[in-house]
Amino acid sequence: MLAKLIVENVALIERAEIEFSDGLNVLSGETGAGKSVILDSINFVLGAKADRSMIRSGEEACSVQAVFLPESGSPVFVVLDELGIEADEELILSRRYRADGKGDIRVNGCTVNAAMLRKVTSVLVDVHGQSEHFSLLSETNQLKLLDKAAGAALAAPKEALAALLAENREIAGALRTLGGDERERGRRIDILQYQMREIDDAALREGEEEELAEKKLFYANRERILRALFEASSVLSGEGAAAEALRAARRCMAEAAPYSKECAELEERLESVALEAEDIAETVSALCEGEEYDEREAQETESRLDLLHSLKKKYGDSIAKIAAYREEIGREYELLTHGEEELAKLSAAREKNLARIYALCCELTRLRRAASESFCSRVEQELRTLNIKNARFCAEFRQYSEQDAGRATADGLDSVSLQFSANAGEPLKPLSKVISGGEMSRLMLAIKTQADGGEAATYLFDEIDAGISGKTARTVAEKFAAIAKRKQVIAVSHLAQIVAMADKNFLIAKEEEAGRTKTSIVPLEEEALRGELVRLLGGSGEAAKTLADELCAAAKEFKASL
Repeated sequence: MLAKLIVENVALIERAEIEFSDGLNVLSGETGAGKSVILDSINFVLGAKADRSMIRSGEEACSVQAVFLPESGSPVFVVLDELGIEADEELILSRRYRADGKGDIRVNGCTVNAAMLRKVTSVLVDVHGQSEHFSLLSETNQLKLLDKAAGAALAAPKEALAALLAENREIAGALRTLGGDERERGRRIDILQYQMREIDDAALREGEEEELAEKKLFYANRERILRALFEASSVLSGEGAAAEALRAARRCMAEAAPYSKECAELEERLESVALEAEDIAETVSALCEGEEYDEREAQETESRLDLLHSLKKKYGDSIAKIAAYREEIGREYELLTHGEEELAKLSAAREKNLARIYALCCELTRLRRAASESFCSRVEQELRTLNIKNARFCAEFRQYSEQDAGRATADGLDSVSLQFSANAGEPLKPLSKVISGGEMSRLMLAIKTQADGGEAATYLFDEIDAGISGKTARTVAEKFAAIAKRKQVIAVSHLAQIVAMADKNFLIAKEEEAGRTKTSIVPLEEEALRGELVRLLGGSGEAAKTLADELCAAAKEFKASL
């Protein structure tokens, strides 16, 4: 339920704090006092479009905060979880709008956008007023309404339908694995053959890429390598070169070796180094003589590397992954070329399932049609008591065929349009095309009297009493009271019967202060309520006061009987 509303600088309201109760809350007051401003403020914090005209003259911004107390199990907790917003016992919505057209929105302190706000509030409040886009204008919501009217009868076929749809999704997945229909499978086989041939013709081997990269590096730096080899050879070999110098040093140490242990050890070490230097010199010399540039091999190395890079882009970023991919598509190729029997079996199972799905959809339609006839008839009766004497209300079901079974959802194949006519001789038309705001409010009241029209815990009605009086007014008041036993209702009213029936009343009034006009909202206690009822009844004497007392007594008696 909506527990508290705090409004600042909206239109004529400087600041107002309203604490609503559960049950029926009624706002009343003189025409132009600002009742619509309260409803606009609620709509604003629920996510309605904002504009600068909302901001109180002379102020830079307006703001509205709403505090909700959601019941345990409320669908709003699921929405909050989806949005990643922490839930609490209180749900606080706040919205601020500035004169520059910018603003901010918060849900439990978390910044959200308008779409996210509307997702939260759509399961909190149903708004029914002359300037609103009503939830019931959505055909999806119309179907949900009929499903509520049909009740538990839909549970078994819906459960069976859900199971078949899940089974068909599995079959569709298996068919995709087999390549789908014959044409799709043929295309896939051609692709797989090309890919397998390309990989097989490459004859890849582990470590090949590293070897090729090393060759490429050599050919790219061949001149530098040869220059280094020739220079090293001249330093190591020939007369007076490093190898010859080491030999001369060894001979010197050999002369001293018999007389010195250290000199003997140095002779051995010089011998070893001299032998190693001679071996290196021979190797360098051999490389100098044998190093020839093979242009064809260099080109083949480059081409092979290009091929490897191309395959890696297509099939995997390493030779091991390319090999794994080749193995995978090989299995798929075998399955596609030898899976005709499995394909035929799956296709037959799918067709059988689609036939069963169609039958269940037809059963859902039958149950909905039966429920809608009874439900719409009851709503028509309610509308007649609400002074729409020639009301006609029905559900129009669009036709479908067995060929549509493939697009079935968990709700079946039904597409429903609620049709309404308020006047004798006028044809039935969709709600959005023919219904006025006052008629819509009374239609919603009739619907909500007959069925729970939504998940929201709070219903907001604007101008529900337009054009009614007398016995009809009392009927509307009693219907409000009946709905308020299970939902919170917030309504604007000009009728004494509805004001008397309220569980909590608020008087909306205009006053001047320091040369400026502002709107105030005052909760009405017993004596003040009596005065408001007298005003609404258009009297001022004892007779009006007596009638006001009678209305209050009758309202208490009716509510006690519920």
